[in-house]
Amino acid sequence: MRSTSKVSPSRLARAFIDPLRGDGRRSIGSLVVLIVLPWVVLVGWSASPYSRFMSHDELGYASLQADGSYARPAVLFVAGWTLMSMAMMLPTSCPLLAAFRRVTSRRSNHAELMALLVAGYVVVWVMFGAFAELGDLAVHRVVESNSWLRGNSWLLAAATLMLAGAFQLTSLKRACLRKCRSARSFVLEHWGGGQPRWGALRLGLHHGLFCLGCCWALMLLMFVVGVGSFAWMVLLTAVMGIEKGASWGKQLTAPVGLALLATGLAIVLANNVAV
Repeated sequence: MRSTSKVSPSRLARAFIDPLRGDGRRSIGSLVVLIVLPWVVLVGWSASPYSRFMSHDELGYASLQADGSYARPAVLFVAGWTLMSMAMMLPTSCPLLAAFRRVTSRRSNHAELMALLVAGYVVVWVMFGAFAELGDLAVHRVVESNSWLRGNSWLLAAATLMLAGAFQLTSLKRACLRKCRSARSFVLEHWGGGQPRWGALRLGLHHGLFCLGCCWALMLLMFVVGVGSFAWMVLLTAVMGIEKGASWGKQLTAPVGLALLATGLAIVLANNVAV
C-alpha cells in the first residue's frame, strides 16, 4: 500500500488542479488570490518609501529611540511579516488545504470553513512574528550595551545561520515535518465535523503549530536578510515546499542544515574569530 505521508510533485500539482473541477472552482480561485496577493503587495511595498520598515536595522534603530517612536515601525514590521508569512507558508500547505476541501466540499458553508482554516494557520505565524520581533528588540538592546558586539555585529548573522542549521538536524524538526507531510492523515485526525467553524479554526491552529515547529528556524533567517528580500523568500519557500511536498523532501533536511552550519562557520572564520 502506498504511504499517504508522502506527497509527490504530481500530487502537489493536483492540489491546485483538482479543486478547479465542479463546486471547488470558487474556493481554489480565492486561495490562489490569497497566495498571490501578498507577493504583489510586498513587491509594491518594497518600491515605496516605507520599505525601510521591513529592515532589521530600521527596527533596531527605532527601538533605541527615547521618544516613543517604536510603535509605528513595529506595527509596520508585523504587517510585513504577516504578508511574508502568507506568501511563503500558504503555498507549502496546499496539500492540507486540498485534503480539507475534499472533506468539506459538500457543506454549504465550505468557503467559510476554508477561510477559518487559513485564518487559524496565519494567526500562528503572526504570533511567532510578534514574539520574534520582541526577541529582536532584546538583541538590539544587548548589542547596544556591549561595545564588542557593536563592533562584531556579523556574529548575529552567523549565530542565526548556525541555529537554523542545527535545528534542521533535530528530532523535533523530523517529528513536525512528518506531520506536515501527512496532510490527509492530519485532516482525518483533527477534523471531527462537529462544531464545524470552531473545528476548522482549530485545525488551522494545530497545523500552524506543527508547521511552525518544522519551519521556525528557517523563517528566522528572514530577520537576518530582511523581510523584503525576495530572493531569499523564493529560496526558502522552495526549500520548505520540497521538504513538505516532494516524495524525497525529507532527504533535503539534513543537507540544508549542514549547509547553513557551514555558512555560519565560514562567516566566523572569515572574521578571524577563534571558535
